[in-house]
Amino acid sequence: MRINLISSFAAGILIATTICGIVYFTDDTASQKVSAKSSEKGQLTAAQMKDKLESDGYVVQTKEELEKILQAAKSSEIKPDDSKEKEKAVTQVVVNVADGMTSIDVANVLFQAKLIPDAFKFTQDIEARGLQNALRPGSYTVNSDMSYDQMIATIFTN
Repeated sequence: MRINLISSFAAGILIATTICGIVYFTDDTASQKVSAKSSEKGQLTAAQMKDKLESDGYVVQTKEELEKILQAAKSSEIKPDDSKEKEKAVTQVVVNVADGMTSIDVANVLFQAKLIPDAFKFTQDIEARGLQNALRPGSYTVNSDMSYDQMIATIFTN
């Protein structure tokens, strides 16, 4: 009797679901509401769209107006005066070398200070010159006016 009760319950759920599905898929009121909303709006003209956007705070311009503005901006650009020499700011860095630091560490400090273009090449150059063991603890001051060789001579003592 228990199986009969469960199968009756399942059949009732199946019938109820079928009826709900039929009602849902055959109901046309939702599609009528959607079509009514779309027909109310209709198609806006270009002037109506522009007015609506401008009332919402947007700036609307035609392609020709944009090109005119861009041409005016290009013609009014301030060109740099080549007769005046710009003074280059000198960057001065104090490199503190502690016990255990390597040429790689010094190269990274100089690279972060933008005094050398490539830390790896700097390290390779130090090794090619045989100065990797010439690094002594202390504070060394280098600046952007120094040449590459002057920086090496200042930090690495032979």
